[in-house]
Amino acid sequence: MTAATASPPFLMHGAREAIEAGATHIEQQVVAIEQAVSTNPGLAFDLAKTLLESTCRGILAERKAAWDDAWDLPKLLKETLGHLRLVPAGLAVSKEASDSLRKTVGGLQTVIQGICEIRNSHGFASHGKDPEFQQLGGVQALLVARASDAIVSFLFRMHRDPEDVKPAPLPSYTDFPAFNDYVDEANGPVRIFDLEYRASEVLFHVDPRAYQDYLGGFEPEETEADS
Repeated sequence: MTAATASPPFLMHGAREAIEAGATHIEQQVVAIEQAVSTNPGLAFDLAKTLLESTCRGILAERKAAWDDAWDLPKLLKETLGHLRLVPAGLAVSKEASDSLRKTVGGLQTVIQGICEIRNSHGFASHGKDPEFQQLGGVQALLVARASDAIVSFLFRMHRDPEDVKPAPLPSYTDFPAFNDYVDEANGPVRIFDLEYRASEVLFHVDPRAYQDYLGGFEPEETEADS
């Protein structure tokens, strides 16, 4: 009788490549998923969703793109894909090929939705289960883990490929009148000889990154009409 051979430990090769390339913030999640696939399938479902959320938020943060903590995973993925270039710049691709690529990427949304639903119904940390509840097994956990691994690898490779970098659109100075008024009131005008400039305008043109950083923390006061 031939002795049964033990299966090799599961490794998320795509996600580990992303970690080595700089996505160190997902390492603990990746290690936990690799262990949970065979020991706690329900936890693997929870962690797979968390890993995908962390990956999307990390990419958006590196691209100086804002996100809302209230966004669910499908929304996060959609926003992340919106900041990535599907076809490299300058590459001649037929409309048919481009449409096929977009359909393939669009399929990621279906996979993501399925992972979210499995996590909600069979996740270790999801809603309480009745005593007769039957948990999904390691085979299903492996499917979810491998799908998550492929998505993380794809997103991070597109994000880090210099030919695929799609810079976020620059804001216009006139887009934020309330913030500009706040800066002007707090700092007063800037004078150079006989010339006078608005403080907000100087900040926007001299140090646009600082302008965006302060803008990100700006909370306009609520007026009586808004309350």
